[in-house]
Amino acid sequence: MFSRKRVAGRFLPALFVLLAVLISACGGSTGSSSAGTKLSDDKQIFVYPQRGISDVATLDPGLSTDTASAQAIQMMFTGLVQLDDNLKVKPQLAESYSVASDGVTWTFKLRQGTKFSDGNPITADDVVYSIDRALKPELKSTVAPSYLALVKDSDKRFAGKVPTLIGDSLFAPDPTTVKIVTNQKAQYFLDALTYPTSYVVEKSFVEKYGDQKWTDHLSEGGASGPFKLEKHISGQQISFVPNENYYNAKPQLKKVVFPFYKDAQTVYKAYKSNQVDLSGVPGPNLDEARAMPNQQYHQSPILAIYYYGMNYLAKPFNNIKIRQAFALSIDRDTLAHSIYKDRVAPTNHIVPQGMPGYNQNLTGPAGVSSTKGDKTLAKQLFQEGMQEEGYTTANFPQVSLTVATSGSAAAKNEFQYVQQQWKDALGVNVTINDEDFNKLLDDEAQTVGSAKGLQIWSAGWVADYPDPQDWTDLLFGKGSANNQVNYGLGSNKTAVEQQANQDAMVKANTIVDQTSRMAQYNQIEQKLINDVAWAPTYQSAVSYVLKPCVKGWVDNAQNMTPPDDWANIYKTTDSSCANTNSYK
Repeated sequence: MFSRKRVAGRFLPALFVLLAVLISACGGSTGSSSAGTKLSDDKQIFVYPQRGISDVATLDPGLSTDTASAQAIQMMFTGLVQLDDNLKVKPQLAESYSVASDGVTWTFKLRQGTKFSDGNPITADDVVYSIDRALKPELKSTVAPSYLALVKDSDKRFAGKVPTLIGDSLFAPDPTTVKIVTNQKAQYFLDALTYPTSYVVEKSFVEKYGDQKWTDHLSEGGASGPFKLEKHISGQQISFVPNENYYNAKPQLKKVVFPFYKDAQTVYKAYKSNQVDLSGVPGPNLDEARAMPNQQYHQSPILAIYYYGMNYLAKPFNNIKIRQAFALSIDRDTLAHSIYKDRVAPTNHIVPQGMPGYNQNLTGPAGVSSTKGDKTLAKQLFQEGMQEEGYTTANFPQVSLTVATSGSAAAKNEFQYVQQQWKDALGVNVTINDEDFNKLLDDEAQTVGSAKGLQIWSAGWVADYPDPQDWTDLLFGKGSANNQVNYGLGSNKTAVEQQANQDAMVKANTIVDQTSRMAQYNQIEQKLINDVAWAPTYQSAVSYVLKPCVKGWVDNAQNMTPPDDWANIYKTTDSSCANTNSYK
């Protein structure tokens, strides 16, 4: 729901976190129970702030890597299937789907009469074009190779070895039938299709304006979702109005505005002065928010893990013992209690609680089960790693931690706290490089396969779909564009062991029996933690305030609003709506 961490979907800026009773995902309706009169259409404007950014990174589904972009894209585009509020796969543009007895040939039947926002029909040709286009090497998508990896020969298409997958693994035998052939049996194929990479764009529209410019013209058409673009002003806002050609129930809201704010406190102040309809709650304002009348305060658990990534190809983090020392130096309990005031849950996990495959018996690095870490063991491992690499205090590499605080005081406090933990336990002076969030995304992407990329950085990941593959093979598998830590790369013994773990990921993806499959992922995750593929710190959730006049809002653990939910959201005469006069 909030532009926070993701992602989706990749790492998206950590917004506002709350006291997390981190349980299995389930949707829940929010808002006041009173039933005011529905406001007139000219007042059905929902002001939905995005903080920490001056613009969305992209409006192209094939390029979406962060939550803010994914939220804007999901307003305007849909796919064959989507996740509902319970994170279950449901048909969307497809009215039905089936898989053949071979386990790899999938058939989707499109709904009759679906149209793009310009009135042109949505056809099977558009569907296969959209998937094929996302993989074209000229687009340089950093997400398509991962989320569309199950499509047969997708790797060849992305590498430029084949000119198209249409007629190879993507077929449109008639205007309402789509066939997709995968390269293996996979339980999570439909889940992967819910990611924006496979959302349907209008072939003729993209070809008319070109891959780089077509999103500049979305106010003219091209949208397949419940809204279409009204206005996009970089540095100020992006706004959407209902798509009158949307196939399902139309939105009751007549406009949704995403204004861009520099930080959490600015958004919260805007909420209190009735400039926006919702806001995250900064830590210092938690008691005030909880005391607001008419049930304005809400808390929603999400499947999000925050962590420190270390580049295996960059010194000194090519040494496992040094990685373990950095991870074990962090007291996650104190971090959660003192910095975040118990609004997050300390964790050693990669796969979050509430996900299928969550491992209750997982331990931290070197068998340490406590989330407080172990500074004594950290010092021992650090000295052993120093000796193995021939380091002394004088020649130990300088360490720079790259972060994007996006104006969050709590985030700044966290990084200073962790910086001091490393100084106290290991004697290492770590500098902090605080940069723009979109710059951090780019730097993470540039770190894949590179010893000259980021050294160590703070990031987070929220579930794209409810399957542990999204937290293992997608992030650390061979050739994954999300493998910024460069797990399994190199030629030493450690890399060889990690490559064996990557092979185990591929095998786990195809196991049919779910009990056996989840057990295999448990073993894979434990190995990842032992290797400090990530140094997880806490599992998150969001706390926010919502104007009592807003009805029909539903939380879910993915922190996204499914397209059909917009038909149920509207504003009433109940008190304290945002003043929307400037957006009319």
